[in-house]
Amino acid sequence: MSTRLDRLLKAIHPDITLRPIFDRAGIAVNSFPFPDVIITQFDQFKYLLVRFSQHLEAKIFRIESMPEMGVDFHWSRCYQILRQIYGVNCEKTAFDMIRTNKAGGLREVIKQFTDTVVQNYAAAEINAKISFYINDLSVPEKIAAGKEYVQKYGHLLPNELTESTAVRIHANFAKVLEKHVFMVYHLAKSASKL
Repeated sequence: MSTRLDRLLKAIHPDITLRPIFDRAGIAVNSFPFPDVIITQFDQFKYLLVRFSQHLEAKIFRIESMPEMGVDFHWSRCYQILRQIYGVNCEKTAFDMIRTNKAGGLREVIKQFTDTVVQNYAAAEINAKISFYINDLSVPEKIAAGKEYVQKYGHLLPNELTESTAVRIHANFAKVLEKHVFMVYHLAKSASKL
């Protein structure tokens, strides 16, 4: 008989939350008309990334096209993604990679950008499901769910999280559940490469 935790983990499993979005993102990357020439101007880079971002989101959400909000609006969203990936000097780092075709060039920037967008959208869906689950539990139920999680999945976690009474898992249970999805995804991905 499945428990509430089992049903949650099934609802947030990577096959439901991550893989479909990664698949649609792959279609976006493969169907986008990337230029055959090396981009040497910052404005070209900015425009390319904005166009790609709109195309990517349209494919992820399965809509014809994203509403036109202006380049500045879309660029601010692109900038936030680049900052997640490359840090403070994100524009310069990404543009230099593309301009010089070093460190993977355009292909690597697009791969990192796409992966980050997918993970952000999946994380939002996962977090919503986890929040609904957690908020519906009483305090004793939360403790019991944490114990159940450690019993079933503790072998996948670092020892410092499961030692003693696994207090760190209980204190951060929602975050542990969120990371569980990505852990399962990466374990399955690693196993498929063997």
